[in-house]
Amino acid sequence: MQRLFVFLLVILAACSQSTPATPMSGMDHSTMPMAHGNEPYDALFIDSMIVHHEGAVTMARQALQESQRAEIRQLAEAIIATQEAEIAQMKAWRQEWYPDLPPTAGMAMEMGPMTVAEGDAPFDQRFIEAMIPHHEGAIAMARDALEKAEHAEIKALAEAIISAQEAEIAQMREWLRTWFGK
Repeated sequence: MQRLFVFLLVILAACSQSTPATPMSGMDHSTMPMAHGNEPYDALFIDSMIVHHEGAVTMARQALQESQRAEIRQLAEAIIATQEAEIAQMKAWRQEWYPDLPPTAGMAMEMGPMTVAEGDAPFDQRFIEAMIPHHEGAIAMARDALEKAEHAEIKALAEAIISAQEAEIAQMREWLRTWFGK
């Protein structure tokens, strides 16, 4: 029970509106801890990754509306398609494996707006600078799942997340260099 409390406390701190501004307001997406309390690890992973993916989908939808570059819009479409499919799969697993376990309390709370923060830089630069650490957070969660998950399906999903998001990060870093000299 104490581990669950610590897990929820860290999630609350990461989502607090009083935390320093991050490229995507409302969430510290560099890491999302995967504590192992009374709930099965796989259930905590699913609940956490669904929320994390929902944040990426929201940011990608914003990019579809605001990006000036076809490449960013194509990436946004790919993020939406991939992560919405993964969300649906994780929800199905959650229902199949843990039908009587309520969602982790920390995952059900309001996390604040999941949008690319305003700033002086062009939108596409701000989007990339927000999505890279967001993807890095998902990769960290997925690596944790490779070690701790019980279900082979979760491990396979984790491998797919790592592969896809590492490739997307490499592409976004190249765009930062090419388009913005960063």
